[in-house]
Amino acid sequence: MREDTIRLPGPAVAADPAPEAVRPGDLTPELIATDWWSDDAVARAGIPVVDVPFVSVGGGIGSFVTVDYLRICGVPTSAIRVLTQLESPWESYEYLTRVSQIPRGERLRSDSASCPDNIWGFPSYAVREALATKSPRPLWNVLVEPILADYYTPKAGQAFESMEREHDRIDYASMVAKGQVRMVRRRIGGGYFTILTPAEGTSPTRRVAYRSRYVHVAVGYPGLKFLPDLMEYRERHRDYGSVVNAYEPHEQIYQRLHAAPGTVLVRGGGIVASRVLQRLIDDRDARGLQTQILHVFRTFVTKAHGPHVWMRRRGGDGWAYQGFNYPKSVWGGQLKARVRKLEGQDRADLYKQFGGTNTPIRRNWREQQGRGRRERWYHAFQGEITGLTPGPSGTVQVALSTQQGPQNVQVTAVIDCTGLEADIREHRVLADLLDHGGAGRNPLGRLDVERSFEVRGTRSEPGRMYASGSATNGGYFPGVDTFLGLQIAAQEIADDLEGLGFCARLGPVRSTRQWWQWARGRKI
Repeated sequence: MREDTIRLPGPAVAADPAPEAVRPGDLTPELIATDWWSDDAVARAGIPVVDVPFVSVGGGIGSFVTVDYLRICGVPTSAIRVLTQLESPWESYEYLTRVSQIPRGERLRSDSASCPDNIWGFPSYAVREALATKSPRPLWNVLVEPILADYYTPKAGQAFESMEREHDRIDYASMVAKGQVRMVRRRIGGGYFTILTPAEGTSPTRRVAYRSRYVHVAVGYPGLKFLPDLMEYRERHRDYGSVVNAYEPHEQIYQRLHAAPGTVLVRGGGIVASRVLQRLIDDRDARGLQTQILHVFRTFVTKAHGPHVWMRRRGGDGWAYQGFNYPKSVWGGQLKARVRKLEGQDRADLYKQFGGTNTPIRRNWREQQGRGRRERWYHAFQGEITGLTPGPSGTVQVALSTQQGPQNVQVTAVIDCTGLEADIREHRVLADLLDHGGAGRNPLGRLDVERSFEVRGTRSEPGRMYASGSATNGGYFPGVDTFLGLQIAAQEIADDLEGLGFCARLGPVRSTRQWWQWARGRKI
Protein backbone atom coordinates (compact mmCIF):
# COMPACT_ATOMS: atom_id res chain seq x y z
CA MET A 1 0.00 0.00 0.00
CA ARG A 2 1.36 3.40 -0.94
CA GLU A 3 1.90 5.75 1.96
CA ASP A 4 1.92 9.54 1.84
CA THR A 5 3.92 11.64 4.20
CA ILE A 6 3.83 15.04 5.77
CA ARG A 7 6.67 16.93 7.36
CA LEU A 8 7.17 16.23 11.03
CA PRO A 9 5.81 19.20 13.03
CA GLY A 10 8.87 19.20 15.29
CA PRO A 11 11.94 21.21 14.35
CA ALA A 12 14.24 18.26 13.56
CA VAL A 13 13.16 17.87 9.95
CA ALA A 14 14.41 20.41 7.45
CA ALA A 15 11.93 22.13 5.16
CA ASP A 16 12.72 22.97 1.55
CA PRO A 17 13.02 26.74 1.12
CA ALA A 18 11.65 28.42 -1.99
CA PRO A 19 14.25 28.66 -4.77
CA GLU A 20 15.97 32.02 -5.07
CA ALA A 21 18.50 33.61 -7.39
CA VAL A 22 22.11 32.65 -6.65
CA ARG A 23 23.91 35.32 -4.64
CA PRO A 24 27.50 35.61 -3.38
CA GLY A 25 27.92 33.19 -0.52
CA ASP A 26 25.20 30.89 -1.84
CA LEU A 27 25.30 27.47 -3.50
CA THR A 28 26.15 27.61 -7.19
CA PRO A 29 24.77 25.27 -9.87
CA GLU A 30 28.30 23.83 -10.10
CA LEU A 31 28.30 22.85 -6.43
CA ILE A 32 24.74 21.52 -6.43
CA ALA A 33 25.46 19.21 -9.36
CA THR A 34 28.90 18.00 -8.21
CA ASP A 35 29.44 14.98 -5.95
CA TRP A 36 33.00 15.91 -4.92
CA TRP A 37 33.82 19.52 -3.99
CA SER A 38 37.16 21.27 -4.14
CA ASP A 39 38.25 24.05 -1.82
CA ASP A 40 38.53 26.35 -4.83
CA ALA A 41 34.92 25.70 -5.93
CA VAL A 42 33.64 26.60 -2.46
CA ALA A 43 35.83 29.70 -2.39
CA ARG A 44 34.54 30.80 -5.83
CA ALA A 45 31.00 30.62 -4.50
CA GLY A 46 31.97 33.02 -1.73
CA ILE A 47 30.89 30.60 1.00
CA PRO A 48 32.90 31.10 4.21
CA VAL A 49 34.57 27.95 5.54
CA VAL A 50 34.82 26.89 9.18
CA ASP A 51 37.39 24.19 9.94
CA VAL A 52 36.51 21.71 12.70
CA PRO A 53 37.53 18.04 12.95
CA PHE A 54 34.13 16.51 13.85
CA VAL A 55 30.64 17.63 12.80
CA SER A 56 27.38 16.07 13.99
CA VAL A 57 24.28 16.84 11.92
CA GLY A 58 20.89 16.78 13.61
CA GLY A 59 21.39 17.82 17.21
CA GLY A 60 18.88 15.38 18.70
CA ILE A 61 19.50 12.61 21.21
CA GLY A 62 21.64 10.71 18.66
CA SER A 63 24.01 13.66 18.36
CA PHE A 64 23.95 14.23 22.12
CA VAL A 65 24.90 10.66 23.05
CA THR A 66 27.68 10.50 20.44
CA VAL A 67 29.14 13.84 21.53
CA ASP A 68 28.92 12.71 25.16
CA TYR A 69 31.03 9.62 24.35
CA LEU A 70 33.61 11.72 22.52
CA ARG A 71 33.87 14.24 25.35
CA ILE A 72 34.35 11.40 27.85
CA CYS A 73 37.03 10.03 25.50
CA GLY A 74 38.94 13.30 25.74
CA VAL A 75 37.85 15.26 22.67
CA PRO A 76 37.78 19.01 23.45
CA THR A 77 34.74 21.17 22.66
CA SER A 78 36.81 23.08 20.08
CA ALA A 79 37.04 19.92 17.95
CA ILE A 80 33.27 19.32 17.75
CA ARG A 81 30.38 21.21 16.17
CA VAL A 82 26.74 20.16 16.34
CA LEU A 83 24.67 21.66 13.51
CA THR A 84 21.02 21.87 14.51
CA GLN A 85 17.80 23.84 14.60
CA LEU A 86 16.88 22.42 18.00
CA GLU A 87 16.95 24.34 21.25
CA SER A 88 17.86 21.16 23.15
CA PRO A 89 18.78 17.59 22.11
CA TRP A 90 15.55 16.18 23.55
CA GLU A 91 13.24 18.81 21.98
CA SER A 92 11.92 16.72 19.06
CA TYR A 93 11.65 13.57 21.15
CA GLU A 94 9.76 15.39 23.89
CA TYR A 95 7.43 16.87 21.28
CA LEU A 96 6.64 13.40 19.91
CA THR A 97 6.13 11.86 23.34
CA ARG A 98 3.92 14.73 24.49
CA VAL A 99 1.55 14.70 21.49
CA SER A 100 1.37 10.88 21.60
CA GLN A 101 0.11 11.11 25.20
CA ILE A 102 3.35 10.57 27.12
CA PRO A 103 3.89 13.87 28.98
CA ARG A 104 6.74 14.30 31.44
CA GLY A 105 4.85 12.62 34.26
CA GLU A 106 4.17 9.40 32.33
CA ARG A 107 6.53 6.51 31.70
CA LEU A 108 8.48 5.81 28.53
CA ARG A 109 9.10 2.44 26.90
CA SER A 110 12.72 2.12 27.96
CA ASP A 111 14.38 -0.01 30.61
CA SER A 112 16.07 1.13 33.77
CA ALA A 113 19.68 0.96 32.50
CA SER A 114 19.11 2.74 29.16
CA CYS A 115 20.34 6.18 30.23
CA PRO A 116 21.33 8.66 27.49
CA ASP A 117 22.92 10.84 30.17
CA ASN A 118 25.03 8.02 31.61
CA ILE A 119 27.04 5.76 29.32
CA TRP A 120 27.74 3.33 32.19
CA GLY A 121 24.08 2.73 33.02
CA PHE A 122 24.75 2.91 36.77
CA PRO A 123 23.12 4.17 38.82
CA SER A 124 20.13 3.25 36.70
CA TYR A 125 16.88 5.17 36.49
CA ALA A 126 15.30 2.82 39.03
CA VAL A 127 18.09 3.42 41.56
CA ARG A 128 17.90 7.17 41.04
CA GLU A 129 14.11 7.19 41.35
CA ALA A 130 14.32 5.14 44.55
CA LEU A 131 16.80 7.62 46.03
CA ALA A 132 14.77 10.64 44.91
CA THR A 133 11.46 9.31 46.26
CA LYS A 134 12.99 7.53 49.29
CA SER A 135 11.01 4.46 48.30
CA PRO A 136 12.24 0.92 47.53
CA ARG A 137 9.37 0.29 45.09
CA PRO A 138 11.38 0.98 41.88
CA LEU A 139 14.10 -1.44 43.05
CA TRP A 140 11.54 -4.11 43.92
CA ASN A 141 9.94 -3.59 40.50
CA VAL A 142 13.26 -4.26 38.73
CA LEU A 143 13.94 -7.29 40.95
CA VAL A 144 10.67 -9.08 40.18
CA GLU A 145 9.98 -7.92 36.60
CA PRO A 146 8.36 -9.17 34.44
CA ILE A 147 6.91 -12.08 36.45
CA LEU A 148 5.43 -10.30 39.46
CA ALA A 149 5.38 -6.80 38.01
CA ASP A 150 5.40 -5.01 34.67
CA TYR A 151 8.79 -3.96 33.34
CA TYR A 152 10.14 -0.87 35.09
CA THR A 153 10.35 2.16 32.79
CA PRO A 154 11.44 5.70 33.67
CA LYS A 155 9.19 8.74 33.57
CA ALA A 156 9.74 10.97 30.57
CA GLY A 157 10.57 13.93 32.78
CA GLN A 158 13.27 11.96 34.60
CA ALA A 159 14.99 11.19 31.28
CA PHE A 160 14.82 14.79 30.05
CA GLU A 161 16.02 16.29 33.34
CA SER A 162 18.97 13.89 33.56
CA MET A 163 19.96 14.65 29.97
CA GLU A 164 19.85 18.34 30.78
CA ARG A 165 22.36 17.84 33.61
CA GLU A 166 24.75 15.96 31.34
CA HIS A 167 24.20 18.57 28.62
CA ASP A 168 25.50 21.23 31.00
CA ARG A 169 28.30 19.04 32.38
CA ILE A 170 29.93 18.43 28.97
CA ASP A 171 29.34 22.05 27.86
CA TYR A 172 27.20 20.89 24.94
CA ALA A 173 25.87 24.38 24.23
CA SER A 174 29.35 25.67 23.33
CA MET A 175 29.54 23.12 20.50
CA VAL A 176 26.21 24.03 18.87
CA ALA A 177 25.93 26.04 15.65
CA LYS A 178 22.28 26.92 15.01
CA GLY A 179 20.80 26.60 11.56
CA GLN A 180 19.49 24.23 8.92
CA VAL A 181 21.78 21.72 7.24
CA ARG A 182 21.38 21.71 3.47
CA MET A 183 23.76 18.90 2.44
CA VAL A 184 26.97 16.99 3.13
CA ARG A 185 29.39 16.52 0.22
CA ARG A 186 32.72 14.74 -0.03
CA ARG A 187 35.81 16.93 -0.33
CA ILE A 188 38.58 16.48 -2.87
CA GLY A 189 41.64 15.95 -0.69
CA GLY A 190 39.74 14.18 2.07
CA GLY A 191 36.96 14.84 4.52
CA TYR A 192 33.65 16.59 3.94
CA PHE A 193 31.89 19.90 3.50
CA THR A 194 28.67 20.29 5.49
CA ILE A 195 26.57 23.22 4.30
CA LEU A 196 24.63 25.11 6.96
CA THR A 197 22.05 27.84 6.48
CA PRO A 198 22.70 29.74 9.73
CA ALA A 199 19.94 31.06 11.96
CA GLU A 200 18.80 34.51 10.90
CA GLY A 201 21.09 37.28 12.05
CA THR A 202 23.98 35.01 12.98
CA SER A 203 25.99 35.15 9.72
CA PRO A 204 26.68 37.74 7.02
CA THR A 205 26.18 35.04 4.33
CA ARG A 206 23.30 32.75 3.61
CA ARG A 207 25.48 29.62 3.74
CA VAL A 208 28.45 28.50 5.80
CA ALA A 209 30.58 25.47 4.92
CA TYR A 210 31.93 23.34 7.78
CA ARG A 211 35.04 21.54 6.56
CA SER A 212 35.71 18.45 8.68
CA ARG A 213 37.46 15.11 8.61
CA TYR A 214 34.56 13.31 10.26
CA VAL A 215 30.79 13.73 9.93
CA HIS A 216 28.06 12.11 12.00
CA VAL A 217 24.47 12.15 10.68
CA ALA A 218 21.67 11.73 13.22
CA VAL A 219 18.68 13.57 11.79
CA GLY A 220 15.87 11.66 13.49
CA TYR A 221 12.62 10.82 11.73
CA PRO A 222 12.28 12.11 8.16
CA GLY A 223 8.53 12.77 8.48
CA LEU A 224 5.15 11.47 9.58
CA LYS A 225 3.71 8.55 7.67
CA PHE A 226 0.09 9.02 6.61
CA LEU A 227 -1.92 6.25 5.02
CA PRO A 228 -3.64 7.30 1.78
CA ASP A 229 -7.19 7.30 3.13
CA LEU A 230 -6.38 9.84 5.84
CA MET A 231 -4.32 12.06 3.56
CA GLU A 232 -6.98 12.04 0.85
CA TYR A 233 -9.74 12.96 3.32
CA ARG A 234 -7.73 15.81 4.83
CA GLU A 235 -6.74 17.28 1.49
CA ARG A 236 -10.15 16.93 -0.14
CA HIS A 237 -12.26 18.21 2.75
CA ARG A 238 -9.71 20.53 4.43
CA ASP A 239 -10.51 18.91 7.76
CA TYR A 240 -7.32 18.60 9.81
CA GLY A 241 -8.95 18.52 13.23
CA SER A 242 -11.15 15.40 13.09
CA VAL A 243 -8.86 12.97 11.24
CA VAL A 244 -5.41 13.06 12.81
CA ASN A 245 -2.15 11.21 13.20
CA ALA A 246 -1.35 10.45 16.84
CA TYR A 247 2.10 12.06 16.41
CA GLU A 248 0.65 15.48 15.63
CA PRO A 249 -1.11 17.78 18.13
CA HIS A 250 -4.67 16.56 18.60
CA GLU A 251 -5.73 17.87 21.99
CA GLN A 252 -8.82 19.35 20.29
CA ILE A 253 -10.31 15.85 20.04
CA TYR A 254 -10.16 15.28 23.79
CA GLN A 255 -11.63 18.75 24.37
CA ARG A 256 -14.58 17.96 22.07
CA LEU A 257 -15.25 14.77 24.01
CA HIS A 258 -15.13 16.74 27.27
CA ALA A 259 -17.83 19.07 25.92
CA ALA A 260 -20.22 16.44 24.53
CA PRO A 261 -20.54 12.63 24.27
CA GLY A 262 -18.93 11.17 21.18
CA THR A 263 -17.35 8.16 19.50
CA VAL A 264 -13.68 7.88 18.57
CA LEU A 265 -12.14 5.45 16.11
CA VAL A 266 -8.55 4.48 17.00
CA ARG A 267 -6.45 2.61 14.45
CA GLY A 268 -3.24 0.75 15.31
CA GLY A 269 -1.78 -1.84 17.65
CA GLY A 270 1.44 -0.29 18.99
CA ILE A 271 2.56 1.60 22.06
CA VAL A 272 1.01 4.88 20.85
CA ALA A 273 -2.38 3.25 20.35
CA SER A 274 -2.10 1.96 23.93
CA ARG A 275 -1.32 5.46 25.21
CA VAL A 276 -4.15 7.09 23.25
CA LEU A 277 -6.60 4.53 24.59
CA GLN A 278 -5.37 5.13 28.13
CA ARG A 279 -5.89 8.89 27.71
CA LEU A 280 -9.43 8.36 26.39
CA ILE A 281 -10.30 5.97 29.20
CA ASP A 282 -8.63 8.08 31.91
CA ASP A 283 -10.67 11.08 30.76
CA ARG A 284 -13.80 8.94 30.68
CA ASP A 285 -13.24 7.76 34.24
CA ALA A 286 -12.13 11.09 35.70
CA ARG A 287 -14.85 13.21 34.11
CA GLY A 288 -17.72 10.75 33.94
CA LEU A 289 -17.78 10.94 30.13
CA GLN A 290 -19.83 8.71 27.87
CA THR A 291 -17.14 8.29 25.20
CA GLN A 292 -17.51 5.26 22.96
CA ILE A 293 -14.26 3.81 21.57
CA LEU A 294 -13.95 1.80 18.36
CA HIS A 295 -10.53 0.21 17.92
CA VAL A 296 -9.57 -1.27 14.56
CA PHE A 297 -6.56 -3.59 14.21
CA ARG A 298 -5.12 -4.44 10.83
CA THR A 299 -3.96 -7.77 12.33
CA PHE A 300 -5.97 -9.08 15.29
CA VAL A 301 -3.77 -11.23 17.54
CA THR A 302 -5.57 -13.76 19.75
CA LYS A 303 -2.73 -15.85 21.19
CA ALA A 304 1.03 -16.23 21.50
CA HIS A 305 2.71 -16.43 18.12
CA GLY A 306 6.12 -16.76 16.49
CA PRO A 307 8.20 -18.94 14.15
CA HIS A 308 9.12 -21.44 16.88
CA VAL A 309 8.93 -22.04 20.62
CA TRP A 310 12.14 -20.09 21.34
CA MET A 311 10.97 -17.01 19.43
CA ARG A 312 7.40 -16.41 20.50
CA ARG A 313 5.56 -13.23 21.44
CA ARG A 314 2.58 -13.16 23.77
CA GLY A 315 -0.68 -11.89 22.37
CA GLY A 316 -4.38 -11.49 22.97
CA ASP A 317 -7.40 -9.20 22.51
CA GLY A 318 -5.87 -7.94 19.26
CA TRP A 319 -2.48 -6.98 20.71
CA ALA A 320 1.00 -8.44 20.18
CA TYR A 321 2.73 -8.01 23.54
CA GLN A 322 6.42 -7.34 24.07
CA GLY A 323 8.17 -5.48 26.86
CA PHE A 324 10.32 -3.30 24.60
CA ASN A 325 10.55 -2.43 20.90
CA TYR A 326 12.61 -5.55 20.26
CA PRO A 327 13.52 -8.68 22.24
CA LYS A 328 16.15 -7.69 24.80
CA SER A 329 18.78 -9.95 23.22
CA VAL A 330 19.11 -7.58 20.23
CA TRP A 331 21.02 -5.15 22.47
CA GLY A 332 23.59 -7.61 23.77
CA GLY A 333 22.57 -11.24 23.36
CA GLN A 334 22.22 -13.91 20.74
CA LEU A 335 20.11 -11.87 18.34
CA LYS A 336 22.67 -9.06 18.31
CA ALA A 337 25.42 -11.55 17.48
CA ARG A 338 23.28 -13.31 14.88
CA VAL A 339 22.19 -10.17 13.01
CA ARG A 340 25.78 -8.94 12.90
CA LYS A 341 26.69 -11.91 10.70
CA LEU A 342 23.79 -11.72 8.23
CA GLU A 343 23.64 -10.03 4.85
CA GLY A 344 20.90 -9.04 2.42
CA GLN A 345 17.61 -10.90 2.44
CA ASP A 346 18.67 -13.16 5.32
CA ARG A 347 18.99 -10.09 7.54
CA ALA A 348 15.67 -8.65 6.31
CA ASP A 349 13.92 -11.97 7.03
CA LEU A 350 15.23 -12.06 10.60
CA TYR A 351 14.15 -8.47 11.18
CA LYS A 352 10.67 -9.47 10.01
CA GLN A 353 10.61 -12.33 12.52
CA PHE A 354 11.43 -10.31 15.62
CA GLY A 355 10.04 -6.96 14.46
CA GLY A 356 6.47 -5.91 13.82
CA THR A 357 4.00 -3.80 15.74
CA ASN A 358 3.74 -4.58 19.43
CA THR A 359 3.01 -2.97 22.77
CA PRO A 360 4.17 -3.70 26.33
CA ILE A 361 1.91 -5.53 28.75
CA ARG A 362 0.66 -3.08 31.36
CA ARG A 363 -1.80 -4.27 33.98
CA ASN A 364 -3.66 -0.98 34.11
CA TRP A 365 -4.19 -0.91 30.33
CA ARG A 366 -5.52 -4.46 30.30
CA GLU A 367 -7.85 -3.71 33.21
CA GLN A 368 -9.21 -0.60 31.49
CA GLN A 369 -9.84 -2.37 28.19
CA GLY A 370 -11.33 -5.42 29.89
CA ARG A 371 -13.76 -3.17 31.77
CA GLY A 372 -14.61 -1.39 28.52
CA ARG A 373 -15.44 -4.67 26.81
CA ARG A 374 -17.65 -5.77 29.68
CA GLU A 375 -19.48 -2.45 29.85
CA ARG A 376 -19.68 -2.28 26.02
CA TRP A 377 -18.06 1.12 25.45
CA TYR A 378 -14.78 -0.28 24.05
CA HIS A 379 -15.06 -2.34 20.87
CA ALA A 380 -11.95 -3.89 19.29
CA PHE A 381 -12.06 -5.66 15.93
CA GLN A 382 -10.02 -6.53 12.86
CA GLY A 383 -10.64 -4.45 9.77
CA GLU A 384 -9.58 -1.83 7.26
CA ILE A 385 -10.85 1.68 6.64
CA THR A 386 -12.17 1.81 3.07
CA GLY A 387 -13.58 5.33 3.01
CA LEU A 388 -13.86 8.59 4.93
CA THR A 389 -16.43 11.32 4.27
CA PRO A 390 -17.74 14.29 6.28
CA GLY A 391 -20.80 13.59 8.39
CA PRO A 392 -23.37 15.87 10.01
CA SER A 393 -22.42 18.33 12.77
CA GLY A 394 -18.66 17.99 12.22
CA THR A 395 -18.58 14.20 12.45
CA VAL A 396 -16.82 11.76 10.12
CA GLN A 397 -18.48 8.87 8.27
CA VAL A 398 -16.15 5.87 8.20
CA ALA A 399 -16.62 2.92 5.85
CA LEU A 400 -15.02 -0.25 7.19
CA SER A 401 -14.25 -3.67 5.80
CA THR A 402 -14.44 -6.18 8.67
CA GLN A 403 -14.65 -9.93 9.13
CA GLN A 404 -18.39 -9.46 9.68
CA GLY A 405 -18.72 -7.63 6.36
CA PRO A 406 -18.86 -3.94 5.34
CA GLN A 407 -19.86 -1.51 8.06
CA ASN A 408 -20.44 2.25 8.26
CA VAL A 409 -19.99 4.19 11.47
CA GLN A 410 -20.29 7.86 12.39
CA VAL A 411 -17.55 9.11 14.72
CA THR A 412 -16.44 12.33 16.31
CA ALA A 413 -12.84 11.74 15.26
CA VAL A 414 -10.33 9.27 13.84
CA ILE A 415 -6.93 8.92 15.55
CA ASP A 416 -4.44 7.03 13.40
CA CYS A 417 -1.64 5.33 15.39
CA THR A 418 -0.28 3.13 12.63
CA GLY A 419 3.15 4.62 12.07
CA LEU A 420 5.65 7.39 12.51
CA GLU A 421 8.44 6.98 10.04
CA ALA A 422 8.43 8.02 6.39
CA ASP A 423 10.95 6.99 3.73
CA ILE A 424 14.46 8.34 4.29
CA ARG A 425 14.18 10.38 1.08
CA GLU A 426 11.70 12.61 2.86
CA HIS A 427 14.66 14.19 4.64
CA ARG A 428 16.66 16.41 2.30
CA VAL A 429 20.06 15.59 3.84
CA LEU A 430 19.50 11.84 3.50
CA ALA A 431 18.12 12.25 -0.02
CA ASP A 432 21.22 14.21 -1.01
CA LEU A 433 23.48 11.52 0.45
CA LEU A 434 21.70 8.94 -1.70
CA ASP A 435 22.00 11.12 -4.82
CA HIS A 436 25.45 12.65 -4.39
CA GLY A 437 27.18 11.22 -1.32
CA GLY A 438 27.67 7.61 -2.37
CA ALA A 439 25.24 6.28 0.26
CA GLY A 440 22.96 3.32 -0.42
CA ARG A 441 20.07 1.49 1.18
CA ASN A 442 20.17 -1.53 3.46
CA PRO A 443 17.81 -4.55 3.13
CA LEU A 444 15.01 -2.63 4.88
CA GLY A 445 15.42 0.41 2.66
CA ARG A 446 17.15 2.60 5.24
CA LEU A 447 20.68 4.03 5.20
CA ASP A 448 23.28 1.30 4.70
CA VAL A 449 25.95 1.37 7.41
CA GLU A 450 28.90 -0.80 8.36
CA ARG A 451 29.19 -2.56 11.71
CA SER A 452 31.03 0.55 12.94
CA PHE A 453 28.08 2.72 11.77
CA GLU A 454 30.17 4.23 9.00
CA VAL A 455 27.85 5.04 6.09
CA ARG A 456 28.83 2.57 3.39
CA GLY A 457 30.05 4.14 0.14
CA THR A 458 30.66 7.63 1.55
CA ARG A 459 34.32 7.38 2.60
CA SER A 460 36.54 10.33 1.72
CA GLU A 461 40.00 9.31 2.93
CA PRO A 462 41.19 9.95 5.54
CA GLY A 463 37.68 11.06 6.51
CA ARG A 464 34.73 8.99 7.65
CA MET A 465 30.99 9.57 7.70
CA TYR A 466 28.86 7.88 10.36
CA ALA A 467 25.13 7.68 10.98
CA SER A 468 22.95 6.54 13.85
CA GLY A 469 19.29 6.49 14.80
CA SER A 470 16.13 5.48 12.97
CA ALA A 471 17.59 6.15 9.51
CA THR A 472 19.93 3.16 9.95
CA ASN A 473 17.31 0.60 11.01
CA GLY A 474 17.90 -2.65 9.17
CA GLY A 475 21.66 -2.68 9.60
CA TYR A 476 23.96 -5.04 11.48
CA PHE A 477 22.63 -3.85 14.82
CA PRO A 478 18.88 -3.87 15.60
CA GLY A 479 17.27 -1.56 18.11
CA VAL A 480 19.02 1.55 16.77
CA ASP A 481 16.03 3.78 17.45
CA THR A 482 16.13 3.41 21.24
CA PHE A 483 18.06 5.03 24.07
CA LEU A 484 20.31 2.00 24.47
CA GLY A 485 20.61 1.57 20.70
CA LEU A 486 21.85 5.15 20.31
CA GLN A 487 24.37 4.52 23.08
CA ILE A 488 25.65 1.31 21.46
CA ALA A 489 25.97 3.09 18.11
CA ALA A 490 27.88 5.93 19.80
CA GLN A 491 30.22 3.41 21.42
CA GLU A 492 30.92 1.73 18.06
CA ILE A 493 31.60 5.13 16.46
CA ALA A 494 33.89 6.20 19.31
CA ASP A 495 35.80 2.91 19.09
CA ASP A 496 36.30 3.41 15.36
CA LEU A 497 37.45 6.99 15.86
CA GLU A 498 39.84 5.84 18.58
CA GLY A 499 41.40 3.49 16.05
CA LEU A 500 41.86 6.48 13.73
CA GLY A 501 43.58 8.46 16.48
CA PHE A 502 40.83 11.04 16.99
CA CYS A 503 40.01 10.26 20.62
CA ALA A 504 41.44 8.40 23.60
CA ARG A 505 40.58 4.79 24.36
CA LEU A 506 37.92 4.34 27.02
CA GLY A 507 39.79 1.72 29.01
CA PRO A 508 39.24 0.70 32.65
CA VAL A 509 41.25 3.54 34.17
CA ARG A 510 39.73 6.34 32.08
CA SER A 511 36.26 4.85 32.40
CA THR A 512 36.46 4.67 36.19
CA ARG A 513 37.86 8.19 36.47
CA GLN A 514 35.21 9.58 34.12
CA TRP A 515 32.40 7.80 36.00
CA TRP A 516 33.53 9.44 39.24
CA GLN A 517 33.47 12.80 37.52
CA TRP A 518 29.97 12.07 36.23
CA ALA A 519 28.76 10.90 39.66
CA ARG A 520 30.03 14.09 41.30
CA GLY A 521 28.68 16.28 38.51
CA ARG A 522 32.12 17.67 37.67
CA LYS A 523 32.41 19.36 34.31
CA ILE A 524 34.70 17.86 31.71
